Amino acid sequence: MNKNLKELTEAGVSIWLDDLSRERIQSGNLAGLIETHSVRGVTTNPTIFAGALTQDIYTSALAQEKAAGSDVSKAIFNITTEDVAAACDLFADVYASSKGVDGRVSIEVEPDLAHDAEATIAQAKELYAKVGRDNVMIKIPATLAGLEAITAVTAAGISVNVTLIFSVERYDKVIDAYFSGLEQAAANGVDISKIHSVASFFVSRVDSEVDKRLDALAKPELRSKAALANARLAYGLFQERFSSDRWQELAAKGARLQRPLMASTGVKDPALPDTLYVTELVAADLVNTMPEKTMMAVADHGVISGDSITKNLEDAARFMSELADAGIDFDDVTALLESEGVEKFIVSWNELVESVRSAMEAI
Repeated sequence: MNKNLKELTEAGVSIWLDDLSRERIQSGNLAGLIETHSVRGVTTNPTIFAGALTQDIYTSALAQEKAAGSDVSKAIFNITTEDVAAACDLFADVYASSKGVDGRVSIEVEPDLAHDAEATIAQAKELYAKVGRDNVMIKIPATLAGLEAITAVTAAGISVNVTLIFSVERYDKVIDAYFSGLEQAAANGVDISKIHSVASFFVSRVDSEVDKRLDALAKPELRSKAALANARLAYGLFQERFSSDRWQELAAKGARLQRPLMASTGVKDPALPDTLYVTELVAADLVNTMPEKTMMAVADHGVISGDSITKNLEDAARFMSELADAGIDFDDVTALLESEGVEKFIVSWNELVESVRSAMEAI
């Protein structure tokens, strides 16, 4: 077991891999990472599958789908859910030993449904049924329409990974949506102790956008600090909301925490330490989903020195005030990032559809 990653796990952070492919599953790579690198879950998204399904290992599966008369959408649905189910099986022991907290594999609803609550709810239920594993999580974006879907899908007893959260204000609404879903589930007789959730707070993209604006304002001294401050304040909100009376009532009925998940933790600015968004975001009841490159950097030279969030909450709030004083409209930043995030996943999804269509036509 890698020492640095073991220390990260012991500090309260669940390490999830932000990648999945059939090659990882069949080669034993994913099983090896579970054993040697403390990997306790996997997340996927349209961009990941767009890259994965271009691999030759999917040729026979695509041929089978074509022979069965599947159109492109059905082929993608069948193949990706099969991969997720296989990954869920690999994590079965982690899932059991953690009592359902970890051992989770996430699959996302189609990104062009981000502003359609009813369609999102329907596809979330379809994905859950098709994967057929208790340790699957269905990813739903934290758009305004997504909030309604989060409540409904949670109420149906399905574990949700809420994705594309950029602002603390939207995260607050995500928590409300989760609470409402649990309350509805409990009222309908659903065992809410079996419902788990994570709230995926995107990190590195915040610095990318804010630093660009700071450069235009000639404020270099404030660069590369916004993402950590924003993520830390999100964790502070998590502590506050999950100690409230409303939560205590749910917890008394068996409800599980909706853990904050730090996503987009690969460092994009080469001038920054490549482990920044991992080592500086350490606290209890946290998930960090990492690209393999970032995970290996942490394994090699990451310095884990305990909780790096709660002791910095006051500094984080102070910095966000400084950012506003410097002329950064952070609400505008996060609104833009949400819009761009949805659009990027739609682009990736369209690329996936086209690559699968071409591959099936070529068979």
